Amino acid sequence: MPILTKRLNKTSLGLYIHVPFCRSKCQYCDFYSLACKDDKLMDGYLDAVCAHIKEAGALAPGYKVDTIYFGGGTPSFFGADGLAIILTTIRRNFDVDNNAEITFECNPDSVSDKLLHRLRAEGFNRVSLGIQTDDDEILKKLGRPHTYAQAVTAYQRIRKAGFRNVSVDLMYGLPGQTLRTWQETLDNVLKLLPEHISCYGLKVEEGTPLWDYKEAANLPDDDLQADMYLAAVELLRSRGYRQYEISNFCRKGQYSRHNMKYWTGGEYLGFGPSASSDFAGKRFTLTRDIQTYIQGIRDGGEVMEDVQEIPLRERAGEYLMLRLRTQQGIAADEYERLFLLPFQPLVKVLANHRSLGYVGVNDQGRWYLTPKGYLISNTIISDLLMAQDESEPIRRLF
Repeated sequence: MPILTKRLNKTSLGLYIHVPFCRSKCQYCDFYSLACKDDKLMDGYLDAVCAHIKEAGALAPGYKVDTIYFGGGTPSFFGADGLAIILTTIRRNFDVDNNAEITFECNPDSVSDKLLHRLRAEGFNRVSLGIQTDDDEILKKLGRPHTYAQAVTAYQRIRKAGFRNVSVDLMYGLPGQTLRTWQETLDNVLKLLPEHISCYGLKVEEGTPLWDYKEAANLPDDDLQADMYLAAVELLRSRGYRQYEISNFCRKGQYSRHNMKYWTGGEYLGFGPSASSDFAGKRFTLTRDIQTYIQGIRDGGEVMEDVQEIPLRERAGEYLMLRLRTQQGIAADEYERLFLLPFQPLVKVLANHRSLGYVGVNDQGRWYLTPKGYLISNTIISDLLMAQDESEPIRRLF
């Protein structure tokens, strides 16, 4: 009986595997990835990731893995054999829940029937397809290696292979995009009937190719991006998609369980160069260099960077920042119980923004941001953090 009780009480854990290989690098991408097909480098990466997983599994006997996410880069470009080996290694070294959500990202140009059937047979049960837009001219400008017709064909293949939980990624604020063409993109993609849609506003990051010619890229301004965002919220709501996070929408019950860990303070472990972790009270990032990562794992060297033990007050600030990304929002009793800080100083800030239509409160007393509130979320969260910094801890007798 004690053994059974311990097993039932295991802590939930998510695993993220960063696969840093792509066919080509997109003009806007600032994620760590390599545009190459170097079999030797890929083999070295595979060996290192599997060795790292074995090492970490021995340190997590009290955890039950209920989400696994293969991101990138382009995991589908890496190939089914490598992804299957990694998943098998995870199952051999971690306690994986029978109903775990297991996701892999893919691009339309690297989807094949063979890959899909193999991964479905291996236990992958969720696919995230990077479509971005239905405009081939914009896709070309972004450096995307596919057309919209390829995206539709890839989606159909995913369905034919038996996947019943499919997410598609879209972007707005793209070069030459208008409000009308963005709405047309949404209309076209909605005809595919995915379970989940992510809509991300383009951010031009320093160090990317797009940064160098952003002034000549004919990018929508901030006001037009805001209109695009609100149009997406309304259109998706009218088609039965619930907005459960700033950029994410789903049919009933089909939210990304893995990503919700990030937004609700769950624990997760990352593998592969540049992957991040929040595990056992510490946060750390792995080296952003594949050769350093491979060599470090092989030789027992250091691969972790920026290891931090997060103070409770800082965790309280993260609670505000991350939970307010979601429609779940924040609650007084939860905040005070977790962080021993008074919620009342935050109420004045929340009530003020509520009067302006940026914040709502539901029947359970949870405060959340409205779609308009999401557009100024940085301001609202900054106001809350200032109020939190001035508050004194709750004094309790134990």
